[in-house]
Amino acid sequence: MANAVNRPAVDCLLWYDTPATEWRQALPVGNGHLGAMVFGGLSKERIQFNEHTVWTGKPHYYARPGAAKFLPEIRKLLADGKQKEAQALAMKEFMSVPIHQKAYQPCGDLFIETPGSETAGNYRRWLDLDSGLATTEWTSGETLHRRETFASHPANLVVTRLSADRPGMTSAIIRLTSPHADHQLAIDGTHMLVLRGKVEADGVAFEARAVVSHQGGKLTENATAIEISGADSIEIRLTAATNVQNWQSLAANPAQRVAAILARSEKSSYQDLLDAHLTDHRALFRRVSIDLGRTPAADLTTERRIAAFRNGDDPQLAALLFQYGRYLMIGCSRAGGQPANLQGIWNDQLKPPWDSKYTCNINTQMNYWIAEVGNLPECHTPLFKALEEMKESGTITAREHYAARGWVLHHNFDLWRGTAPINNSNHGIWPTGGAWLSLHLWENFLYSGDRDFLKKSWPILRGSAEFFSDYLIEDPKNHWLISGPSNSPEQGGLVMGPTMDHQIIRQLFVACSRASRILKTDEAFAAKLDAMIPRIDPDQIGKHGQLQEWLEDKDDPKSTHRHVSHLWAVHPGAGITWQQPELLKAARQSLIHRGDAATGWSMGWKTNLWARLLDGDHAYLILSNLLNPVFNKNTGMKGGGMYENLFCAHPPFQIDGNFGGAAGVAEMLLQSHVPAGNNEAAPRFIIHLLPALPKAWPTGSIKGFRARGGITVDLSWKDGMLSSATLTPIADGPISIRLGEKIIELPAKAGSPLKITGDFKLAVE
Repeated sequence: MANAVNRPAVDCLLWYDTPATEWRQALPVGNGHLGAMVFGGLSKERIQFNEHTVWTGKPHYYARPGAAKFLPEIRKLLADGKQKEAQALAMKEFMSVPIHQKAYQPCGDLFIETPGSETAGNYRRWLDLDSGLATTEWTSGETLHRRETFASHPANLVVTRLSADRPGMTSAIIRLTSPHADHQLAIDGTHMLVLRGKVEADGVAFEARAVVSHQGGKLTENATAIEISGADSIEIRLTAATNVQNWQSLAANPAQRVAAILARSEKSSYQDLLDAHLTDHRALFRRVSIDLGRTPAADLTTERRIAAFRNGDDPQLAALLFQYGRYLMIGCSRAGGQPANLQGIWNDQLKPPWDSKYTCNINTQMNYWIAEVGNLPECHTPLFKALEEMKESGTITAREHYAARGWVLHHNFDLWRGTAPINNSNHGIWPTGGAWLSLHLWENFLYSGDRDFLKKSWPILRGSAEFFSDYLIEDPKNHWLISGPSNSPEQGGLVMGPTMDHQIIRQLFVACSRASRILKTDEAFAAKLDAMIPRIDPDQIGKHGQLQEWLEDKDDPKSTHRHVSHLWAVHPGAGITWQQPELLKAARQSLIHRGDAATGWSMGWKTNLWARLLDGDHAYLILSNLLNPVFNKNTGMKGGGMYENLFCAHPPFQIDGNFGGAAGVAEMLLQSHVPAGNNEAAPRFIIHLLPALPKAWPTGSIKGFRARGGITVDLSWKDGMLSSATLTPIADGPISIRLGEKIIELPAKAGSPLKITGDFKLAVE
């Protein structure tokens, strides 16, 4: 008899008892350069894969020469209330060239046929987040078969191994193909399939290679496949590369690149590759643990858990969502790779939704909300590298479109670092995308205290602030400094003075002023920003008790638009906190107007917002709406939520909701955005413990969370009350801690854990 099939008895697991029949059911693995979706098929396995630089297009500057000469007229038309005329002029004279950016693309498919598996039994497939292994097991007759796949960052390979518990029982036919029309397959007699292709004739060229090895059995090759029969085990090492040398050049040689990747691991055994992968992956993943309680619901298959979550008792699924967000971050954003795009690194469509590029009026930023608090700061690195590149392209856009110094990025960018306004003037002219992304550099410093990093980041921060010091103009009605032309993403059309712009610019100026003084550089520029900050149009409370979204009090309380842009200062910003109760109350009213249902990523944002409003039960309600199946077999697609593989859906799939939901879980348990004191040299923050703990999580614990000010936090609680907390700082100095309404300040030393009990007393060992 074959051994019984068992899945690992761990909580960081997605598992299923049927194969994936659609892409949204497959399981993701990734290493920041390669991403793959594992279907877990029986007679035919499909591993669809991506390479991070396979895009349409080629190096190109998108700025429209001379657009700036139309800026005064566009502003005048808006000031005169002629919005349609302003938008028409902007469409003609102010948009990027061309008006649309390029799209992220799939690379290829690895197919593994296993004849004779059609009548298999005891089927299971799972993704172990702790190991990064996607595994499929089944029995056929007397034999237990296993297929496991992982994406190795150290080796830059996607590795698949087929095995069985009886010798000579593993057979497979292995094929490699691509959805791109221009591709060719070669099998060169060295047990290697070579796939070469082009996305477009004069654009990105790629090469993928799959090297096949086996223990025992017989291998044969033909023009389209490698076949192995009667083996003890089979191993496939897959990698890919392109001719993209960088965002400005297509001079690289993909064949040389893939050959070098494979050569580096040629002498490594499967176990060597697996051990190196586990060491690398777990060094990141195991920094953080979370326990929100466990019920029998956690033993159900993942898609059944999602279907039952809203009406059931499954706190562990929220913990799984948090850890899945961290897993996806590790898989799609690693040093040397591209930043996480709209689908992370996973895409199987030649025409993906919204081009699967970078939408930076919320989505790209949301992708990285989990990086710092989730103890994955290294995963922020690709975004910071992209900012260096966009500073260069954005300098051209600032000059040509605004006759301004510094650099600017609007609401989208692509592999070629387009920074000019795209798509349509009614939403594409939104100049604060770069400012918001620049604040991620400042956030990294606030979490790490790394002055060398801040010094390296200073030109980007300064350049963004310099642009807005030129761009802001005085409103003749109230004499505030305002932004414009712009919009409140993605509604209301082209306007002057949207609230979100002012919140972002104000926080950017504050960050640059503080960074200048910490680094002791450009202090005259900092003084200029200090003088401008109080002149920026302030947050205002409107006639419905709401936080105004625009310069004018014209909010529609019946609008349930997915964007809640004017609440940026609540989250992810820090301009409106519990220290500003009237503005926070107005923000709450605006959030009530928008409603609790939305697209997937919007619910991720709203979870964080309700947590910042210190309403844990409402945050949990939104999280429950997010953890809802987006596909109903009887009715078809409906609102945002989760696919069977726990990918978040707008719909369709957008990964930002995964990261936003994960960040929301963290925000309910720990907050650190409110300043403690005014120490310019070493920014300090109030560490707020269990700020929005919902009744649904009465008992639990977290370990390894990071807080601003360079503090690692461990917590445990029982019956809704803190049991203990351990805070470990990276620097000497007092730590301010809030629990409920009480705030205390305790002395601390770098590297020495500060332990307190639930009644806010120091714990003595």
